[in-house]
Amino acid sequence: MNPDQPRTRTSRASTNDHAFDFLLEQIRSLVQSARKTAAIAINSVQVITSFEIGRMIIEHEQQGVQRAKYGQRVLKTLSDRLTAEFGRGFSRSNLQNMRLFFLAYHDRLPPKRQMPSGKLPGEKRQTASGESTLATSTAYPDQQPPFQLSWSQYVFLLSIADLNERNFYEIEAATNGWTLPELRRQFNSSLYERLALSRNKNEVRRLAQVGQIVSNPKDLMKDPYVLEFLGVDEKATYSESDLETAIIDKLEHFLLELGKGFLFEARQKRFTFDDAHFFVDLVFYNRLLRCYVLIDLKIGRLTHQDLGQMQMYVNYFDRYVKTPDEHPTVGMILCKQKRTALVELTLPKDANIHASQYQLYLPSKEDLQQRLLEWTREGDEQ
Repeated sequence: MNPDQPRTRTSRASTNDHAFDFLLEQIRSLVQSARKTAAIAINSVQVITSFEIGRMIIEHEQQGVQRAKYGQRVLKTLSDRLTAEFGRGFSRSNLQNMRLFFLAYHDRLPPKRQMPSGKLPGEKRQTASGESTLATSTAYPDQQPPFQLSWSQYVFLLSIADLNERNFYEIEAATNGWTLPELRRQFNSSLYERLALSRNKNEVRRLAQVGQIVSNPKDLMKDPYVLEFLGVDEKATYSESDLETAIIDKLEHFLLELGKGFLFEARQKRFTFDDAHFFVDLVFYNRLLRCYVLIDLKIGRLTHQDLGQMQMYVNYFDRYVKTPDEHPTVGMILCKQKRTALVELTLPKDANIHASQYQLYLPSKEDLQQRLLEWTREGDEQ
């Protein structure tokens, strides 16, 4: 054998060695972590830079009389010059977004950088060197970054006029790691209105302050659930099996619609007693509540038999499946037509079973906003 020829057998042995696999996994984790950290750092710099540009534009405007035509001319000239020098990203509309971004979020500055009372947003504050304190740095080394989303996500949030709603979506996007398409989808499906309408007024205020907090089964509920991502034609004939299959095919989207803490366990989960077999359509586990969540799908009108069947499923899981340290099982029936009076009459008040409607199309945001407004007014009058 040629002594210079690679010893293939030894090489293969070392490649399959556990120590080598461990080394490879360590390096892979390090590289992935470094790339993630770099992406976060780049995003943070981009957002803070946009914030600082917006501040500078506002300060420039406040040096003289604000005139709409003058302001537009300044933005157009800035756009032309910056684009010629630095390339894309400095269109007039984007510069306007930076200006609006600063006006909307100027109070996010850490305490040591807060503008003194009596100053307008963006009003220039001089240091001994004659430079604005905000311009000394675009980094925030000693505090948690004030902005945790991407620039494109903040541009989208600026289009939401209601401040409570905007705060809710910002908190949820940061907490759940939503991408821009996921953020848009949750907004278009009126997640804020659907959650708000199922809560009392104090809890609605909390949505804007801390986002959706899941501490009991009712916190999981929405009405309706929006399943437009399934691609099932509302007018077509479909069965419960078709609906279930579509959900499994789009499971990632369905988990996003269900909300926080859901883990998928099984489809058509079978259990047997008294020589009879029963099947739960979908079984999930919620890690925040530490309990099983059983979902039954009904394409028609809710009946008392449906509620009784779900009660049996929940009782079985509570007695034979859940462990003593887990919380009681939650039953959820997704139906085409919910009958609130029937639910209240059939189930005891402390039942851990809930019925919600589903729909295969995005709801009318205007209608839900009007319902929320009327509901809020009724609460104020009581």
